[in-house]
Amino acid sequence: MDRFWSAPPVSRTIVAVMGIESLLVIGGIMPIYWVHFEPSLMWKLPPHVWRLASSFLLTGGGLSFIFDLYFTWIYGTGLELNSPRFSQPGDFFVYVVFNMLVILATAGFLLKAYIFTSALIMAFIYTFSQDNRGTKAHFVIFQIPVELLPWATLALTLVLAGPGSAAVQGMGIISAHLYDFLTRLYPTFQGGSNWVQTPMFVKRAFGADRTSFAHKKYGTSVRPGQPIPQQQSRGWTSGFSGGGWSGRGQGHRLGNG
Repeated sequence: MDRFWSAPPVSRTIVAVMGIESLLVIGGIMPIYWVHFEPSLMWKLPPHVWRLASSFLLTGGGLSFIFDLYFTWIYGTGLELNSPRFSQPGDFFVYVVFNMLVILATAGFLLKAYIFTSALIMAFIYTFSQDNRGTKAHFVIFQIPVELLPWATLALTLVLAGPGSAAVQGMGIISAHLYDFLTRLYPTFQGGSNWVQTPMFVKRAFGADRTSFAHKKYGTSVRPGQPIPQQQSRGWTSGFSGGGWSGRGQGHRLGNG
């Protein structure tokens, strides 16, 4: 428990809620109808606004449950602790919200999917691969350039879970690349402004106005090009393990709208 509470706040919260929600659904205590994304229910009174988050926090049963939680923890904490792009309080929180909104717009409204866990994990993997370009990553039993890790994962999902799951998971690459373009590529190479700023109220919520605050107090930053820590270099990820809902692509809505 000490390790959990000493972990960065956003990642540990995502993993904790993901584990609780998934166990409730897998155990039959809470029907999946109450957590999946359904746009029509956003307009009911009261609006089901919790679905905007709960649809990113559901894993499948068996190995999918273990892998989704594990890779969310590994890549989430790895980015929140070590990524040079999240240097200010609340930056990683804004990154997560941005990716969720883009995934909702693409996988949710365009592909008509209803669970987006694998897409969010893929966004983490893509950003991790960009931060560590030039290094190696483990993928199943192979070592590959870390830049290929998202694409290798997507190919494996295509083979094991089909094109629907791969398409939903691929929206995580699109959202993470869009974030990278708006916050790093466009400002650096085109001389433009950073279009995704962390609002001051978010910074304050994460301790920016406290004199005792020290960002990344949980670990030491790792710059791109340095060796990847062993636990963060394990590459094969969620979305393809059988029996799960993560990244399951298009499908029929569950329950009654």
